[in-house]
Amino acid sequence: MTPLSRLRRYTWWSVAAGGAVVGFGTALDLVSHGYGLVKSLSVASAVVLVIVQHTRYMRQAMGGLGRGERRRWEHAATFAVALAAWAVMSGSNGFLPAWALLPALVVAHVGAVLPARSRWPVVAVMSVLAIATGGVFGGADARPAMVLAAAMIVALVFADLVQLWIWQLVLRQEQGRKTAEALAVAEERLRFAADLHDIQGHHLQAIALKGELAQRLIGRDDDLARQHAGEVAELARTALRETRDVVQGYRRASLGTEITNAVGVLRAAGIETTVEGDAVGVPPPLQPLFGALVREGTTNVLRHSRARRCDVVISADDGQVCVRLVNDGVPPDLAGADFAGADLAGTDGAGSGLAGLRDRFSTFGGRIEAGPAGVDGFELVGRAGVGR
Repeated sequence: MTPLSRLRRYTWWSVAAGGAVVGFGTALDLVSHGYGLVKSLSVASAVVLVIVQHTRYMRQAMGGLGRGERRRWEHAATFAVALAAWAVMSGSNGFLPAWALLPALVVAHVGAVLPARSRWPVVAVMSVLAIATGGVFGGADARPAMVLAAAMIVALVFADLVQLWIWQLVLRQEQGRKTAEALAVAEERLRFAADLHDIQGHHLQAIALKGELAQRLIGRDDDLARQHAGEVAELARTALRETRDVVQGYRRASLGTEITNAVGVLRAAGIETTVEGDAVGVPPPLQPLFGALVREGTTNVLRHSRARRCDVVISADDGQVCVRLVNDGVPPDLAGADFAGADLAGTDGAGSGLAGLRDRFSTFGGRIEAGPAGVDGFELVGRAGVGR
């Protein structure tokens, strides 16, 4: 279970617990005192109605404060039922705090689904009405207990709304993280597209013009037409060569470049990233190899974890190199199943994913190690050396 799922479950059970507390308290009061069958059934029906409505609207509000159905007459009717039950029981020497929480449940879920501009005024008015109802119908003997009842009403409403507000902040942060990841990928695609366009645009335009010219010269000046056709072929070969250079440069950037790109992308996604060691110490023949390792590891972190931190550790000694990527935010069940390699392998054809990395490292006598690290971490390690 991810931290976000755990927080969601905690928030839901926290805001839904109010209904359980009220149900238990009121049931205890009804069982402990003889209020008569008709009165007991009436107030018990009111309790069930309020708890059902509270649970329903609080579940809607888990999508964020202000989300949910704003049925004014339904909310007003539910609040009236809660006030009626509270008024009846406040004058019956009942368990006053439990019955006071009955209208508080309605105040909480109404405030949760209202928009921000009207939330707190409506909550304040409804809370005052709930407290005043107990004070009016409770009589002089019950008024000392009304102070406690008023405090409990305010506390329940405030606690529920604050927990939903915190949950909403977490949702917004998660949405911002996903947006940052998408923007980082889009930015890299745009950079590659711009490089390809700048390098190849003029070649393609020249090929088109010379091809048209050669076509017009056929039958008029065949020698000149053949000359232009040869130039078209040469331009095409140049364009193909430069395209390969661009793609190879994109795929086989140096380890230092790949680490710089990885740090930028991860930090843009809100992941704290540290680098230990110097990529300059890695032998040139191994630079593209470990660059591919860092690139695949970064993709793995962004796609398959909810990492808050990622560490890149480089060690190079006498031509023997080890590069380690460690991140947190990985569900233990997935980390233990070596999910990274299984999910990435083969997604982009041969040479991609963990399986592709293992094949590439094996040609240098190296190896890839991947697996869980700590409670919720994942570790990707590449080892290789010159002459091994």
